[in-house]
Amino acid sequence: MRRRLAVAVLVLVILCLPPWWTLFASGVDWPFPVFLVGTVVFAGWLVSFPFLMVAGHGPRRSDRAARVADTSLGMVWVLFTWSVLGGLVDLVLTGLDAGGADRARIVALAVAVVSAGLLAWGHYEAMRVPRVKRLDVHIARLGGGLDGTRVVVLADTHYGPIDRADWSARVAEAVNALDADVVVHAGDIADGTPAQRREQSAPLGTIRSRLAKVYVTGNHEYGGEAQGWLDRMADLGWEPLHNQHVVVERGGDALVLAGVDDVTAESSGLAGHRANLHGALAGADPARPVLLVAHQPKYVPQAAAAGIDLQISGHTHGGQIWPFNFLVRLDQPVVHGLSRHGERTQLYTSRGTGFWGPPFRVFAPSEITLLTLRSGGTSPAAQRTGATTTKDTNSELGTNAGYR
Repeated sequence: MRRRLAVAVLVLVILCLPPWWTLFASGVDWPFPVFLVGTVVFAGWLVSFPFLMVAGHGPRRSDRAARVADTSLGMVWVLFTWSVLGGLVDLVLTGLDAGGADRARIVALAVAVVSAGLLAWGHYEAMRVPRVKRLDVHIARLGGGLDGTRVVVLADTHYGPIDRADWSARVAEAVNALDADVVVHAGDIADGTPAQRREQSAPLGTIRSRLAKVYVTGNHEYGGEAQGWLDRMADLGWEPLHNQHVVVERGGDALVLAGVDDVTAESSGLAGHRANLHGALAGADPARPVLLVAHQPKYVPQAAAAGIDLQISGHTHGGQIWPFNFLVRLDQPVVHGLSRHGERTQLYTSRGTGFWGPPFRVFAPSEITLLTLRSGGTSPAAQRTGATTTKDTNSELGTNAGYR
């Protein structure tokens, strides 16, 4: 516990120091009251932030504390990023002997203006109804009767401390306007319990589809009653794919829609919850193409080893606030978009429909995705992303490999 606390304090200090130094202490020579106020603000955030996070995201789940903590974290992250970049610019100007005596003030003001502009734009991007991203996905084994099947993807709605019931209703309207055959929710539906987020999740019950509406758990459900969310989605008319599958048919051809629990499910200790691809495919005809919904892209090695045709995931948010996407890439094989893995498997990773925590999206726009499934051929977008080699990393794949 002491080690974790020390690491947390170190991270907060690292986040605070560059913006404090750039804005108030790096030779800007502001009047002392300005320096004092700036220093007190950063020191106050440094001391209060851990308590706000515990109050907002701990057992108490105070939405007010969570809103303050999350918003301030996003602001500090943006200031940190652009202060570091501003510091590099300052070094270049110093080396060129440019900018004169006002160089530090110019850099500080530029960092403040750019950060404020990005935060305003990023908040707008986070709170608006996502734009629709359209993409054709070619699946070699897909029968002609299913050619043109419209799959709408939602992910990472993260209903949370900021009440977005109206936003949720407008998202549902946007989905219905797409005239979907299948609607997928790829997890991280909310931060909180079904009772806490009842009004925000209610519009999901108005979403329409011709063939199926399916849902899988994300990692955040396992901090807020995962089984309750499975039950809530069933009540709203969705099919919870709790290591299960359903078969949809059109024009004499069939498609298996399978789903697995999030990869964090087993460590949650919740009985019967774990990512179990073998269980999800039990009884499915191995000759039929499979669309697998798995919250995290890093489940794709298991999908590729089992011969899955298309995996749909979320989780990454596309990084949400640049340059966090580079850190996400350390944990996930793909940050967003369509990619190919192994001989057969394609992976579509959504940037997500909502946001987690800080109500900002900077250079990582949210999306509602319309995937149009095409029979035969290869998806050009997946080819551009490039192939990756996957290995058997899960003991259950010894059974799944026979699904090919």
